[in-house]
Amino acid sequence: MGQYVAPLRDMQFVLHEFLNVTEEFKNLPAYQEIDADIINQVLEEGAKFTQEVLFPLNHSGDREGCHYDAATKTVTTPKGFKEAYKQYVEGGWAALACDPEYGGQGLPVSLNNSFYEMLNSSNQAWTMYPGLSHGAYECLKEHGTDDQKKFYLPKLVSGEWTGTMCLTEAHCGTDLGLLRTKAEPQADGTYSITGSKIFISAGEHDMSENIVHLVLARLPDAPEGSKGISLFLVPKFLPNADGSVGARNGITCGAIEEKMGIHGNSTCQMNLDGAIGTLIGQPHKGLNAMFVFMNAARLGVGMQSLGLTEVAYQNALVYAKDRIQMRSLSGPKAPDKPADPIIVHPDVRRMLLTAKAYAEGARALTSYVALQIDRELNHPDEEVRKEAAGEVALLTPVVKAFITDNGWIATSEAMQVYGGHGYIAEWGMEQYVRDARINMIYEGTNTIQSLDLLGRKILMDNGAKLRAFGEKIKAFVEDNGLDEQMSEFVSPLGELGEKVGKLTMEIGMKAFQNQDEVGAAAVPYLRVVGHMVFSYFFAQMAKIALAKKDSGDKFYESKLATARFYFARLYPETAMLIRQARSGSSNLMALDADLF
Repeated sequence: MGQYVAPLRDMQFVLHEFLNVTEEFKNLPAYQEIDADIINQVLEEGAKFTQEVLFPLNHSGDREGCHYDAATKTVTTPKGFKEAYKQYVEGGWAALACDPEYGGQGLPVSLNNSFYEMLNSSNQAWTMYPGLSHGAYECLKEHGTDDQKKFYLPKLVSGEWTGTMCLTEAHCGTDLGLLRTKAEPQADGTYSITGSKIFISAGEHDMSENIVHLVLARLPDAPEGSKGISLFLVPKFLPNADGSVGARNGITCGAIEEKMGIHGNSTCQMNLDGAIGTLIGQPHKGLNAMFVFMNAARLGVGMQSLGLTEVAYQNALVYAKDRIQMRSLSGPKAPDKPADPIIVHPDVRRMLLTAKAYAEGARALTSYVALQIDRELNHPDEEVRKEAAGEVALLTPVVKAFITDNGWIATSEAMQVYGGHGYIAEWGMEQYVRDARINMIYEGTNTIQSLDLLGRKILMDNGAKLRAFGEKIKAFVEDNGLDEQMSEFVSPLGELGEKVGKLTMEIGMKAFQNQDEVGAAAVPYLRVVGHMVFSYFFAQMAKIALAKKDSGDKFYESKLATARFYFARLYPETAMLIRQARSGSSNLMALDADLF
């Protein structure tokens, strides 16, 4: 249903003009040979695959869903999914940003990031199957034993095998310290694992020959709580010595969840009955190892909502230009037609520009974070790696929560453009809204991300990471403060930077007296920080557009108009959010629970 055209021009603008990635790559030994032509060629080929192979399966996959066979405990994915995955693997897409040591192509994370935006725009549910494999790859690469890396990484890199993360249990969601799955040591050094997990995305399917499950469980001598969690590698099929698939392991799918969205992805209840697993990392340190996977997944979910925002915007724009309804309030704009296209109406433009601005801001943010990951992993200077790691840690909850919040807003606005047709399934828009709403919940709800940002990433280090990022903003404001053309962007940016600093200090002081102050302020606080980051990036992009607006390329005119809309219509939300964050916890906690 509808259409999808990869936004290559804006991706190229972000990578080449905003981030200047090829210059950055010259400082990263692994990527010094990567030039603009290579980047553009990969993006163009990625666009063909996502537009031609994946997008046509999105609506049909949602309508059909996955099929569970209780007798064999197997899952069949929607028609065409398995064949599309075969093309994905044969095209080498699974190996794009993986280490050549394990068969990867060794391309930058920032390039792979743009490809994943296309994947998510074209078919989020399908993309979750290979997307989770990347997290499993990163976790094993960092914490796996030599044998685990030898047997599993080449298969994950090639895409022959896929991966999952098995965390949640029915009685515990975010509070993993309550999990009960047990791991009993065996004489041969393996572990017998028993328990059950729920909400396991891609836990069972027919797209790859094996599935590598990363499972959290407790050893017999485990301490209470989160400090007693270990991480285990539990394959669906045990590998033979030559790397081929061997005997079936004791981990099976008991059912698949009936969900409001992402129907094409199998969300499974997984049962472990004496499943054979091997320990990843150190005993009782599993949560630390799993954070590699969890952080990758959080960034990935932000990419999911960026993808949905873009494709919903594209289709709403096409509809708004084609649909005729009423006349413009300022007089007919299409006098040769019985009514004007609805894009002439101010509020339709507001809805479209909201989605456009949130897509372009998210593209800048996620690409920036991906580049910092490239610097963190590859820069020869330890101080640069440390600085980049700090920014990735700071911005990860912003990527997950702010972009998914905005994705919900943007897809809802895009659906609204359609009027009554918006909630009719054949147009495809209601699917984007359903899928976008899920992204705000899983991989750590957005409230959890807000607590992570304010409580762990900022207050626990006395605001060091935030101040470091703030210094970049301050330098940009000072460098451009006398440029009259930039004043409409620089002035609000500088003002917000100062307000965030004061707000952070105020909440920190209140938290010394009452920790509930952190919980009460966290959600609006994260959105304020998200807007600060977007404001910084939109100001930089506006500067580039101002310098090139007379080039004859209408792209820069559009970019400048989007930045102006953002500052005029979306940025002002920060005033309300700051008042909410400052209002304290008493208005939330004073009412007795029995009086609700």
